[in-house]
Amino acid sequence: MIIVTAGHVDHGKTALLQALTGTNTAHLPEEKKRGMTIDLGYAYLPLEERVLGFIDVPGHEKFLANMLAGLGGVYYAMLVVAADEGISAQTREHLAILRQLQFDEIIVVLTKADRAEVSQIESLEQQLKAHYPFLTNAAFFVTSADSGQGIAELRDYLATLPELGEINKPFRYAIDRVFSVKGAGTVVTGTAFAGKVLIEDELYLSNGERVRVKNIHAQNTESAQGLADQRLALNLNVDLNKQPLARGDWLFSDIIPLPTERITVSLTTDVALSEMQSVHVYHAASRTTGKLALLESKNARPNDTILAEIVLTQPLFLTFGDKLIIRSGDAKSLLGGARVVEINSPKRHKRTASRLAYLQALRQASSTQERLVLILQQGPQTAQYLRWLEQLSESQLDEQLALIGAERYQDWCFNADYQAAKEASLVEVLSNYHEQHDDQLGLAKARLYRIAALNQPEKLIYHLIERLLDDGRLAQSRGWLHLPQHKLGFSESEQALWHSVLEEFEKASGQPIWVRDMANALGLEESAMRNFMYKAGKLGFLIPIVKDRFFLAETLYGYARLIKQMAAESGRISVNELRDQLNFGRKLTVQLMEYFDRSGFLRRRGNEHILRDKDIFDL
Repeated sequence: MIIVTAGHVDHGKTALLQALTGTNTAHLPEEKKRGMTIDLGYAYLPLEERVLGFIDVPGHEKFLANMLAGLGGVYYAMLVVAADEGISAQTREHLAILRQLQFDEIIVVLTKADRAEVSQIESLEQQLKAHYPFLTNAAFFVTSADSGQGIAELRDYLATLPELGEINKPFRYAIDRVFSVKGAGTVVTGTAFAGKVLIEDELYLSNGERVRVKNIHAQNTESAQGLADQRLALNLNVDLNKQPLARGDWLFSDIIPLPTERITVSLTTDVALSEMQSVHVYHAASRTTGKLALLESKNARPNDTILAEIVLTQPLFLTFGDKLIIRSGDAKSLLGGARVVEINSPKRHKRTASRLAYLQALRQASSTQERLVLILQQGPQTAQYLRWLEQLSESQLDEQLALIGAERYQDWCFNADYQAAKEASLVEVLSNYHEQHDDQLGLAKARLYRIAALNQPEKLIYHLIERLLDDGRLAQSRGWLHLPQHKLGFSESEQALWHSVLEEFEKASGQPIWVRDMANALGLEESAMRNFMYKAGKLGFLIPIVKDRFFLAETLYGYARLIKQMAAESGRISVNELRDQLNFGRKLTVQLMEYFDRSGFLRRRGNEHILRDKDIFDL
């Protein structure tokens, strides 16, 4: 467990921690020289069953950025106020930040009690509770590092605080220091936001590189594991000359999505705000700038809680519920605190009534299940995105999806409403197509996707088509999709003519035949032969690659299989390669390839054609 200490410079934070733990957190030479904490200082208090860690954050305004780096992934804070000096400028600044970060508990410690009268101390406590209502029920301790007054009572109270770290989530760790140790190599220190790490575990840096944990110090003690809400030093197999690391980088137990630069937050204001302004954003050990836009109104009053969008200058690794501190564009004043409601927010239609209602519901949702229901109502999402957003393992996500009745196909997660709507759309499109083209057998899968579900996940729509086929709601003939009741056929006289046509194609030995040539061969009028051959095409027996030039369907399917074999390794084929294989002329080969492109079987890319839908010509 980690406890943050905050308060004005010279109010005795470092002395208090030394009295509690025996450690002087002023670890840097410059700090000792100047008598103030510049960077984060750390101290540890071993107890019977655990070790408490304390972060002594800087108290001087100049070092505020370092202070904010210590306030991520921590549930408890101690506000230190000198009894003889009372509330100062930085006390108010730190109180505002502590309130905005919504700690589970803030403990107030009045220091230097030996320098103040009892009445002065009582008055200070009353003043703090009166001016800061969120401290009304806070625990107050009156202490003196010099005399030892109140130190034991405070230590005993801290020992009773419950552990709140989310150990069962994936490991997530914010780096705030990087250095090399002789004989050990690269060491990083930081706070574990969630999860657990063991020696020899492989982790991912925020740049995607994989590293191995060689050794662990948890709460300043060598350990076989590190847990959420602990201060950890990790010895990594990283060469800093080849793989630079810095404050603000992260370590994760799983491959992570790209960081986000457009987020929606629930913002609690500290001052009045206008619709749009430049801001500084603080998250864990990271700091960047951005543009903040109010979504529900053009203005906000102090202490309002509103929805806002932030477009970040530098993308950050944010998940749902992460805490942010928002300061003014000049970084001199606090604007408010925020919690992340949504990452990768849309660029358009961000203030519509339906959009705001969704965000309000998402903000008020109290569980992962409730949020997943709301998110999947907006459409399918990748499992990787949902796992990152809610910080879930693979098995945890699958459990949550099962609880809400949602499904997963490969990496896509979707709900029953989405499935029903898309399946209905696929069936409707085919029905309309049959009405408009009753002389056509059906549509290729790729074309049906483009008509009925463009911009939807292609693999997921293909999966739904397969389900419709399995359920008998769609049928497939020679690769063409149609409704089961939609059928075409020859009359008796046409059946006899078909046998004659088939004999001519057998004589052609795999070559296509023009309508006029077939009419001449069989002694029929050209227009009548054209109508018949196109009907045979609709029935799937013949296929026109250009107007009036037909292949026998089984011959064309054979060429499609040949193309798939030739493109098995690279997924692509050229006109020249197919011409040489078939011994066709170039013009005919180009016609054939262009037909395969139009049908969705191939797609042209430069001088080559790549496989697009390899199932379309399966018999």
